[in-house]
Amino acid sequence: MKIIAHVHTDFPDKFGVPRQSGLVPLRGRLVFDAPYNIPDAFRGLEDYSHIWVLWRFDGFDTDAFAPTVRPPRLGGNRRMGVFATRSPNRPNPIGLSVLRLLEVCRTPSGVELTVEGVDMVDGTAVYDVKPYLPHVDSVPDAKGGFSTEVQSDTLTVNFSDGLSLSPDIREALTALLSADPRPHYHADGRVYGMRFRDLEVKFTVSACIVTVLSVTPMP
Repeated sequence: MKIIAHVHTDFPDKFGVPRQSGLVPLRGRLVFDAPYNIPDAFRGLEDYSHIWVLWRFDGFDTDAFAPTVRPPRLGGNRRMGVFATRSPNRPNPIGLSVLRLLEVCRTPSGVELTVEGVDMVDGTAVYDVKPYLPHVDSVPDAKGGFSTEVQSDTLTVNFSDGLSLSPDIREALTALLSADPRPHYHADGRVYGMRFRDLEVKFTVSACIVTVLSVTPMP
């Protein structure tokens, strides 16, 4: 499989990355490598509102096959078949995301796509991009399996007094933390640290309320 592009996002580390694409409306850029970055390869793509992106899970290469996994959203204590989950621990470390296409950018070095709803770590390698076709890719009466058992908790996000943040950082952190980035088997009360852009964000969760304790530049 050929790597055709890399994704640039605000997530230097895996912790804090949204669990699914489209869950949090944060932007990213798909920067294409030569020879896949010529404008002709993207002719007509701007007519679509969304795209499928096939990408690589880094750090999950293994020759050992695990037929079952423990989905964090089920508390980490129930096993499901790997092919019934979206776990990155797969025979082939391939991710699949639907992203909103905001702009096809023609630059001096080629083509970039500005997208929204990213769920990848910064620098993730991309294998392919395909247009999303709503008349065939959307199935309104589809069944959701065990994922329908999981509550989609939306948390309230509060910022500690004295935090001076730009409106865009405050808005982005509110959207990200309200989706609860923690594994579901973690209990309330502990202090979490998460990297976002070039910032270190520390927060706690208690009774469905996120309290952002500090937001400091990374050294």
